[in-house]
Amino acid sequence: MDYNRPKGTRDFSSIEMNKRNYIIQVMRKKFELFGFSPIATPSFENISTLIGKYGIEGDYLMFKLLHSGNFLKKEISNFFKKNKKMTMDLLYNFLITRLSNKALIYDLTVPFVRYVGMHRNEIIFPFKRYQIQPVWRADKPQKERFREFYQCDADIIGYDVSLWQEIELIKLCDDIFTKLNFPIIIHMNHRDILGGLIEIAGISNNLWKDFTTSLDKWNKMGKHIVKKEMLRKGITPKSFEKISYFLDLDKKENFSKKMEYFIKALQSYKRGKKGIKDLNFIFQKIKKISLKKTKLKWDLSLARGMNYYTGTIFEIYPYNHNNNYYQVDDKKNSIGGGGRYDQLSSFFGIKNISGVGVSLGLDRIYLSMDKKNLLQNISNFPSKVLFINFGDEEVLYAYPMINFLRKKGISTQLYPNFIRIHKQFKYANDNHIPFVIIIGKNEIEKKKIRVKNIQKRKEIEFDNIYGVIHHILKNPL
Repeated sequence: MDYNRPKGTRDFSSIEMNKRNYIIQVMRKKFELFGFSPIATPSFENISTLIGKYGIEGDYLMFKLLHSGNFLKKEISNFFKKNKKMTMDLLYNFLITRLSNKALIYDLTVPFVRYVGMHRNEIIFPFKRYQIQPVWRADKPQKERFREFYQCDADIIGYDVSLWQEIELIKLCDDIFTKLNFPIIIHMNHRDILGGLIEIAGISNNLWKDFTTSLDKWNKMGKHIVKKEMLRKGITPKSFEKISYFLDLDKKENFSKKMEYFIKALQSYKRGKKGIKDLNFIFQKIKKISLKKTKLKWDLSLARGMNYYTGTIFEIYPYNHNNNYYQVDDKKNSIGGGGRYDQLSSFFGIKNISGVGVSLGLDRIYLSMDKKNLLQNISNFPSKVLFINFGDEEVLYAYPMINFLRKKGISTQLYPNFIRIHKQFKYANDNHIPFVIIIGKNEIEKKKIRVKNIQKRKEIEFDNIYGVIHHILKNPL
């Protein structure tokens, strides 16, 4: 039998889970501090809910689920009876349409908007929600790219969601990563600015999806690869050169100069003008709001491949700071992203409603922080206290103390068997349990509680449990 994990998935040790849970706790507290409420949606949705919302690549990378029970056997049998001549297209269409109508969720945004559509009569708008759940993508497993991973999303949706919500999300991210002591840089752009660029370059609107999908690879794969891909998709060399001119300008100028240039360049293009106005509003207001661990950058090559984005878009990267020079750690692997979606709700029966959100990738954040040794001080102790098991009588005597320690929030274990004492001590040492409490017959007779600090190899006797608690809390590990 094959006992290996499926490719693109991982197991997590207790030490890893403690670190991951710490990151989740920080996010959850900050989400709630900013007024977001938790919800949960299923791990799979109807394919009709998900399909067409992410683009061709997203549809291709969905994990589709086969029907369960005896349905599969009956359908295949009927198919072969009716189709004597088999073709690949015929078989593929049959598999997609007849054998599967559900898929594992690809992200948390589309299920969230579906949730809003179903519960709109119960929801008070604007609605601020957060979700921390796994998602699945049938991607090729590689370094820091998994098929199962956790997303931590915060979204605002309503009938009057202003650009202040983008500013709130930027401040939320700054608060989260300041608490994690993890500097980030947020690359921002606007889909309408990209719409203005394709008008200037003379690119047909029919190539919009191809253009944005390719452009998004500019910083990750380089100009020459993007050029080959765009030309292959039907974008002319002349159009590409115009786009390239703006992208090269993007690297040379600071925000103010770029903004002046683009205001002039896009003044005749309504869509582009709106994008410039929105982005300028956000950057000007952010200047007046203190950000601690966050830098903001206008990145003209940022497109984000999801079909549902319609306005501001952004991606988040960790960065190194040396002599006032900010360098992104890994341009190929962002640790989060998001943007505004004004039309996604129309798929679920709600008109004129707008949403904006951020999605933080728990797995990449964890890996990035671990590389920088930012998680070393997270407690890896499964418990703080182990009670030695001397037998049933002694355990019954000690059990009220065990209950009291737990009531005070001190994680406490009782060794499950009455075995040799040195083996019980070895268990505590191997599991990094810092304190061992010894209550045998002698301690019961003397009405004493003996506590041993494993690391310091030091024993102290106490007259009551309050002294024990004071000692443990005074010596945190």
